[in-house]
Amino acid sequence: MGISVLVWWFSRSVRKGQLPPWIVPDELWERIEPLLPVVPRRADHPGRRRLDDRKVLSGILFVLYTGIPWEFLPQELGCGSGMTCWRRLRDWQQAGGWQRLHEQLLAELNAAGALDWSRAVIDGSHVRALKGGPKRGRARSIVPGRAPSTT
Repeated sequence: MGISVLVWWFSRSVRKGQLPPWIVPDELWERIEPLLPVVPRRADHPGRRRLDDRKVLSGILFVLYTGIPWEFLPQELGCGSGMTCWRRLRDWQQAGGWQRLHEQLLAELNAAGALDWSRAVIDGSHVRALKGGPKRGRARSIVPGRAPSTT
């Protein structure tokens, strides 16, 4: 859900003098950064330094905006590899960062009176049915009798 909000944010047309839509503005980054999990650096085997989250987010947004496959993310952008961006997106999704961002933006828009809830739609693929439907019994056989044994 939260990713669709980001895609909408960056789907607006770019005018002359504006930054490309995959460059994260400071005001948006200030909202996103606290929602992302902090990964401590290992002391025993530190390895390569982790790429900055803001750069990785730019790479993720570039892939979402252009529609290119992850493996074709240009290294010249400085956003890391496509696999790095994909893994970070997966980790952030699992940590619930996008869901929290979505809820935060909805709360702000609702408080400002900018949402028209009469036009809201609930998609069944995103809403879990907690009680579920009635449990079906075992299907009744329509055959008059059991088949004779062939052995």
